[in-house]
Amino acid sequence: MSNDYSSSTASASQAYSVSDYLACVQVVMVNTTLPANIGSAARAMHTMGLSRLTVVDPKRPIDDTSVSHAAGGSDLLSYAMIVPTLESALADCQLVFAASSRSRHLPRPVVTPTQAAKIMFDFIDKQSTLDIANDNASAPSSSKPNIAILFGREDRGLTNEELAYADYHIQIDANPAYPVLNVASAVQVIASFIFAYAQTHAQTTNNNLDNNLSTTAQPTVDVHIRQQWDEPAITQQQLQQLTQRMTELMVQRGLADSEHLKSLPSRLSRLGSRLQLDQKEYQLLSALIAKISKD
Repeated sequence: MSNDYSSSTASASQAYSVSDYLACVQVVMVNTTLPANIGSAARAMHTMGLSRLTVVDPKRPIDDTSVSHAAGGSDLLSYAMIVPTLESALADCQLVFAASSRSRHLPRPVVTPTQAAKIMFDFIDKQSTLDIANDNASAPSSSKPNIAILFGREDRGLTNEELAYADYHIQIDANPAYPVLNVASAVQVIASFIFAYAQTHAQTTNNNLDNNLSTTAQPTVDVHIRQQWDEPAITQQQLQQLTQRMTELMVQRGLADSEHLKSLPSRLSRLGSRLQLDQKEYQLLSALIAKISKD
């Protein structure tokens, strides 16, 4: 597979409509108590152009109260996926967000709804470009990325374990004295930001394609901004030490040739930089490498 991107791939980031972008996003409701809230969330989604709903282990099934609260969005309930575990709901997702009103243990990067929408649609564009450049897709509709937004229980939201599935946490600006929204209201607010951003993003992207502003499609790497973690970040020296030990381990296990490493150390170093490891994570990886090296 070639990594060369010629001018013939200038149109790789093909024209996505607003509906194309929104079709990549699914709402995942976890362990809901009231069927009516599922219906209200479906109505909120339909109002903002979202159509993919997954419900994880609801305490009560979708019923007539769901349908009555869904109003014009009742079709979403007909096609909603009901799954037993969050793992099964997210199995084929490539990017996961979680709606959370507060930071929890081992926090993830926190973004606003607008920032989340930008991350989503930039991700979709990049995946589309790479898929088409690598002959994995020929049109926007043939291979769409799968992005999930998690919403928790009515009474206590998402657990620490469930929040840990997310790459980003979305927090809605609200009254600091009581920043808690009903789950359907949270779906409505976040979905409205996504819909608004989708319209602007789709128009801008398609105008750029029409004007041929880009003659070469280049793959890019997402940049994650480190926020307030529970442990200090590792040093550059530690990153290089970890890169060296991982390289040595791969050579030891026959996964790399010591005489022909090429860009392996650089890729491992870049991976470490993108992960933005903290001291505890560094210790865990170091212990794992040491154990595997001895076995």
